[in-house]
Amino acid sequence: MSTVKATNFQNASSATANMVTDASGNVSFGGTAAMSSSFLRNRIINGDMRIDQRNAGASVTPTNTYTLDRWQGVNTQASKFTVQQNAGSVTPPVGFTNYLGVTSSSAYSVLTGDTFYVVQYIEGFNIADFAWGSANATAVTFSFWARSSLTGTFGGSLANSAGNRAYPFSYTISSANTWEQKTVTIAGDTTGTWLTNNGTGIQLRFGLGSGVTYSGTANAWGAANAVQPTGSVSVVGTNGATWYITGVQLEVGTVATPFERQLYNAQLAQCQRYYWQTSGGQFVRFALIYADSTTSGQFIVSTPVPLRAAPTFTSANLTVNGVAITSVVMAAYSNGLASLQGNVASGLSAGTVYQLYTASGQTGTIALSAEL
Repeated sequence: MSTVKATNFQNASSATANMVTDASGNVSFGGTAAMSSSFLRNRIINGDMRIDQRNAGASVTPTNTYTLDRWQGVNTQASKFTVQQNAGSVTPPVGFTNYLGVTSSSAYSVLTGDTFYVVQYIEGFNIADFAWGSANATAVTFSFWARSSLTGTFGGSLANSAGNRAYPFSYTISSANTWEQKTVTIAGDTTGTWLTNNGTGIQLRFGLGSGVTYSGTANAWGAANAVQPTGSVSVVGTNGATWYITGVQLEVGTVATPFERQLYNAQLAQCQRYYWQTSGGQFVRFALIYADSTTSGQFIVSTPVPLRAAPTFTSANLTVNGVAITSVVMAAYSNGLASLQGNVASGLSAGTVYQLYTASGQTGTIALSAEL
């Protein structure tokens, strides 16, 4: 067995060493180290569309609301498209089992001030190393699989939280109803304000149709809220048109590496930082509620992971002592624990501990949302 001893490794066309080794065995790279797998490269959560806590695979018509976990459907006009996990039941690309599917609900002519898109808001903590807004801004590459019943030049954009800096990008779908992998590399923005806290660091948008107000010059940073390049294909412009996507990855550097695989439970926990709900009423069957009066009781909800920020709370079909809870108020939230007050018309005895139930024949739900 022989040993190769070298300090520098350099491509024949490179002006400097691409890889350098030192006496301690450390290795440094002049560019991006592209491997078949590595640790936490992808800044997108649920890029393979496996998690759908809210809808469990059912079709939804977004009204600027979340669909699959971490993916929001945005629209300036109602009922122009639907979103569903695995819409159309086509076979995903090799290695994937799920995708986000958009279906146009009509042949809508987009107005000047209209925009329709699917977006993931990436938390600032997760992109702080990009150093955008400074002279040290890094380039990023994102890759994805797309499929559409339409062909042509499609588009999207990266934008900051304020929507006053955006980079409209374009990609081409050449064959209808065929999965195609796309790669887009973008130079980091050296100006603008890019949050690095628990607010929105970057918006990654995929356009479905936008008017002049939300269109811009392709492949260039600009001081406007552009969702997609001017002239991009309008999915909502064709009745029944489909647009599917999966395997979305955003990473530092100029090389698109293979999609980063994650264990299901780890990916679910990442989604639950932003949204968590009980499944099948399992929580309420075991929760206890302390009656502090004849019409209200206090109880605690513990989330699997601490949420990004103080959440909003919703519930449905809950009862206590056989009486329906008419409203729930969240008194406080801290480090994964939410203190809640459930209100009823009457029927409780102050100082008594009751069990929280699901209404007869129904599935009770409790949901906490801390979305960006």
